[in-house]
Amino acid sequence: MDLCVLEDTETNLPRDAETLQALLLESRAQNAALRATVVHHKTLIERLMMQLARLRRMQFGRSSEKLSQEIEQLELLIEDLETPTPAQVKAAAQAPDVQTDTAKARRALPEHLPRETVVHAVSCTCTSCGGELRQVGEDVSEMLEIVPEHWKVIRHVRPKYACAACDTLVQAPAPIRPIAKGIAGPGLIAHVLVGKYADHLPLYRQSEIYARTGIELARSTLSDMVGGSVALLEPLVDRIAQHVLTGSRLHADDTPVPVLSPGLGKTKTGRLWTYVRDDRPWCGEAAPAVLFRYSPDRKGEHPRLHLKDFKGTLQADGYAGFHHLYDGGLIQEAACWAHVRRKFFDIHEANGSPIAFEALQRIAAIYAIERDIKGKPPDIRREHRQSRAGPLIDALKIWLQDALSKLSAKAELANAIRYALSRWPALLRYRDDGTLEIDNNAAERSLRPIALGRKNFLFCGSDAGGERAAAIYSLIGTAKLNEINPEAYLRYVIERIAEHPANQLDALLPWNVAAQLAID
Repeated sequence: MDLCVLEDTETNLPRDAETLQALLLESRAQNAALRATVVHHKTLIERLMMQLARLRRMQFGRSSEKLSQEIEQLELLIEDLETPTPAQVKAAAQAPDVQTDTAKARRALPEHLPRETVVHAVSCTCTSCGGELRQVGEDVSEMLEIVPEHWKVIRHVRPKYACAACDTLVQAPAPIRPIAKGIAGPGLIAHVLVGKYADHLPLYRQSEIYARTGIELARSTLSDMVGGSVALLEPLVDRIAQHVLTGSRLHADDTPVPVLSPGLGKTKTGRLWTYVRDDRPWCGEAAPAVLFRYSPDRKGEHPRLHLKDFKGTLQADGYAGFHHLYDGGLIQEAACWAHVRRKFFDIHEANGSPIAFEALQRIAAIYAIERDIKGKPPDIRREHRQSRAGPLIDALKIWLQDALSKLSAKAELANAIRYALSRWPALLRYRDDGTLEIDNNAAERSLRPIALGRKNFLFCGSDAGGERAAAIYSLIGTAKLNEINPEAYLRYVIERIAEHPANQLDALLPWNVAAQLAID
């Protein structure tokens, strides 16, 4: 018996106990079947989520159309499994309205949202006896609703006054527009920038979305907003660059960005470079910030130019273009243990190598110490690393050398071991410096939004487009590091920067407005 038949019988249930018992047993069987289906789906979803996470790790830093398609297919499959069937929807609707463990764990709706109260009143008289009703309590439940985008036009009215004595005309000066002769206010400009660079919506898609609300904004108009805002915000990006590069330690990395070649209809591969300053893991007082730079290729001359004024420790991967930075002694190299681990992880995933598995176990023991000292002062971090991690690292080196002697020189596992041993002094640097991190994950995290944007944008329109992207990525990324809503931050500075004194520009940096704009 399906649920629809059961629903129809609720208003005309049989009287005899035998039939009722049969209905109850059948209902219980149906519920058991539904529960079994739910459990099966949950188990399948968990397995698919793990597979999806593995594919995403493989995809990061690697371009593969086949891999991207496989990830998209998995996401669609998970989405389909998580979407309840009509039978499940009916069963949920008919279930008693009791508070389950899931309901207890559900987060309350944000307090800062405005509330609209709808009172569902009944008649003032009792439907049973006609007596007068008095309220003895109430039940309150909440639903989250969205209001479509609210557009408005701000009319700036400037009355003209004439002097009664001399006919001199007096009028307030015209308000400065964020973009000269532009129609867009600060909020709209910030919304377009975040849509393009944080939410990965190309301008033509944004134009289509706005058109559905009755607002015609051509892509060329939106392009003017982006170009004009980058020029307006460029001094602020320069101040972030100065802050980042005056630190004594940086995380660095790069990622490919397809760029349209002028006149050829093809794409070339540009690069976006990231430089992250983040002293929070060791209680440093400097504000976190990220600087992005664009280059049309991956030649080592670009990071040398970007870091020509930097002195300190650079944490990066083994890219050969970074090596010349360490020649003069002004910049020290700190290698990344995550890159070492990743090579063994890929090998173990591919063939289940026991040697790769043991390497992963040994590296995991070193990482476990980092969890204990995260957020501690540098001297405590250094002490724990030297006393606890030091012996593990020494033992790992001996084990790697022994394993290498037993492997073919051409084996992938041998390549992974040589990668680690060739960088051993740089891998050890974090052990003796409590202000350094064990890996370069800070830089890799800063590049993840770009990897998502690359999937949506397909390519930048030009080298100039790459430079604009680097500027806005710097502002958005730094706002996020300081726990500020990027759109709120961009609106705040666009409203003010045109009239802000140039010698007081630091007041508009993200960490200096965090108190006003902090994310709840």
